[in-house]
Amino acid sequence: MSPKAGLQLVTAVESALRAATIGVLVAAVACAPFATVAQSWSGKEPAMKRRSKVSEDLLERKRKQRRPEKVRVVVELEDGKKGDALLGFLRAVKGRVQKQFRQLPLSAVEVPLDRIEELASVDGVRQVSLDRTVRTFGHLSTTTGAELARQTWTVSGQLGALDGTGIGIAVLDSGIDPHHRSFLARDGASRIVVNRDFTGEGRTDDPYGHGTHVASIAAGNDQIDQGQYAGVAPNARIINLRVLDSNGLGSTSSLLGALDWILANRDAYKIRVVNMSLGTLAIDSYKYDPLCRAVRRLVDAGIVVVAAAGNNGKNSTGDKLYGHIHAPGNDPAVITVGAANTRATDQRADDAIASFSSRGPTRSYWTDEQAVKHYDNLIKPDLVAPGNKIVAAQAAGNALVAQNPQLDASAGTSPDSAMMYLSGTSMATPVVAGAAALMLQANPRLTPNLVKAILMYTAQPLAGANMLEQGAGQVNIAGAVELARLVRSDLSLGLPVGAPLLTAAPPRPWTNIAGDGFVWSQSLVLDRTCVFGTDLITKYQGIYAVGVLFSDGILVDGETLRADSTLLSSGVSLGGGALLSNGSSWSDGTVFLSYETLLGDGTLIGDGVLMSDGVLMSDGVLMSDGVLMSDATMQAQSALLAGDP
Repeated sequence: MSPKAGLQLVTAVESALRAATIGVLVAAVACAPFATVAQSWSGKEPAMKRRSKVSEDLLERKRKQRRPEKVRVVVELEDGKKGDALLGFLRAVKGRVQKQFRQLPLSAVEVPLDRIEELASVDGVRQVSLDRTVRTFGHLSTTTGAELARQTWTVSGQLGALDGTGIGIAVLDSGIDPHHRSFLARDGASRIVVNRDFTGEGRTDDPYGHGTHVASIAAGNDQIDQGQYAGVAPNARIINLRVLDSNGLGSTSSLLGALDWILANRDAYKIRVVNMSLGTLAIDSYKYDPLCRAVRRLVDAGIVVVAAAGNNGKNSTGDKLYGHIHAPGNDPAVITVGAANTRATDQRADDAIASFSSRGPTRSYWTDEQAVKHYDNLIKPDLVAPGNKIVAAQAAGNALVAQNPQLDASAGTSPDSAMMYLSGTSMATPVVAGAAALMLQANPRLTPNLVKAILMYTAQPLAGANMLEQGAGQVNIAGAVELARLVRSDLSLGLPVGAPLLTAAPPRPWTNIAGDGFVWSQSLVLDRTCVFGTDLITKYQGIYAVGVLFSDGILVDGETLRADSTLLSSGVSLGGGALLSNGSSWSDGTVFLSYETLLGDGTLIGDGVLMSDGVLMSDGVLMSDGVLMSDATMQAQSALLAGDP
């Protein structure tokens, strides 16, 4: 349907949709509902009797047993059973309980492998399963290309492991568990170089559990479980700035206090990257919102700011929602990250957008004196990264696991090396923050705008998803580092537009990760359109400078977009508003929403107007306005965390 045809439908449907959309918005806070997990415990037994109460992989392991050994298993008890018989059996066979869950009828136990079927016959036992390793959720560092990126030539010509050394990542979150082994350096010293509290609670550890998980995704080391869950930049310096309290809540003022501290101390602690896996409702236009303005100050000071898009991508009935990007993710200066679902594989051919990931456009606005609202309507997120069922560090005694024991991914592990899994754009954001740290280690002269541009240019467009869902595509750390190391190291404010950008021939726009090859997007998402062309990486563009926005290089003349020659060279082409891709080229995609639509101040995409395959949020409905929330809390804590199937 053309934009003009859509305009003709607005009057007819708007009044009917407006009331319904209020309900849609309220329901939107409950993403990835916990009910889908809880129902599995109360489901009825199948009509046909099961062959065995023992899982198939555990039976197979028993059949292949060559010598006596003990095995870790998870035992589910029938409803109402206390487990006395189970404890008696374990004493008899010299087994032991490794972990007793509080709210679920589960126990993690260790027993002799040859007694497994006897265990299954114990009174009250409903199921015995192998205590499987968490790699079934996929290796984050493999599927993102981080492992490939860690062995590359730096801009100085030295071949070494890129691991974030020398780069400071400020994590603004609920604190970090200082005793977790994930944050140790190779010499055993802590890589958490600063601990500051901005909540007023007078503590910097992580009783809530969100910040520790986030920090280890960005910069967790490889010292646990043979390194299979290492973070993206495992030797980066970590600056722990606690802005969310014990309940995962904070305020704009506490966050502003942390941002202010960063500006004052960025040089002392070599802070080059800021991770903000949190947000608040984006009401005011980024031009006026104090939080957006503060992060713009950081970006203008040379700091890469990465923010979560939010977890409001669908309502309670599973319908797609548009227009739920949170602040400061609505600011064009930051790198706004949505979540992808890797389907628990390292290969990327089956990856898709996580259903809970918030979609654009940004719906923050300002109101003129005639009481007319002017919506920002920016294309966001900028790109996506794995954010579904991500395994990372678990803070000791944290509230999230206490309230949701099924999140524990490390039965029997000591608290200083325990792992858990969470889903959300909170988890995707530190993937990109870690990627930025690797890029800056490879080439310290990159500006924040260049980091953002390279990440988008090398991203992989995911098939069937439009730009309002994925931006330029899924992060490709290997490709980003490959391109970053080729950028000239003498960048300066005086470099003219069109000057050579690379020190060698541009690389082939193609990456192979875990056996799957894909073509880079070769484009940048700017404001309400996209730009493409090899000049984006072979020639210096004015939009890469510090103190400007990408959108500063785009001029609007009526409904026509054109480049500003003082900021973009003639070799850069503007996209025609193609917001949907087939996964290989933006130009091959079908138009989902034209840029003319986005240019209007809420004309077509007004309150509650259907947008093809989803519903746009209703503007002006406030949910806890002024309260800063991690996007884990934004989902409503009890619904955190199931993720997508």
